[in-house]
Amino acid sequence: MQRIVEQTKKLLAVTAIGCLFAFVFTGNSHGTTAAPADAAATYKAKCVSCHGADGSGNTAAGKRLAVKPLGAPEIQKLTDDQLYALIAKGKGKMPGYEKSLGAPMCKALVAHVRSFKK
Repeated sequence: MQRIVEQTKKLLAVTAIGCLFAFVFTGNSHGTTAAPADAAATYKAKCVSCHGADGSGNTAAGKRLAVKPLGAPEIQKLTDDQLYALIAKGKGKMPGYEKSLGAPMCKALVAHVRSFKK
């Protein structure tokens, strides 16, 4: 009986450590992440009007605002943290989306921007 109790304690300890590890390394405080499909849908809803479906910036609004192509080396060389800051906080005429979309979606949009790499 004592052996079963000790094995159960070890199993619970390992499970607790695993849960803590998963919580800490999910990349956000809510323990959730946004799926790539969700990021693509959000990009289509929020970003296409200026950046274009292909990320080229070749739209009326994109031309008026002098939007750089998302696949351009100067955009792609930015770190994930720098891209996140641009999406989350905004820059110039681009609004920030962290409050309306949340951190997980902004992180997913960083990955989506990477998909435009030439």
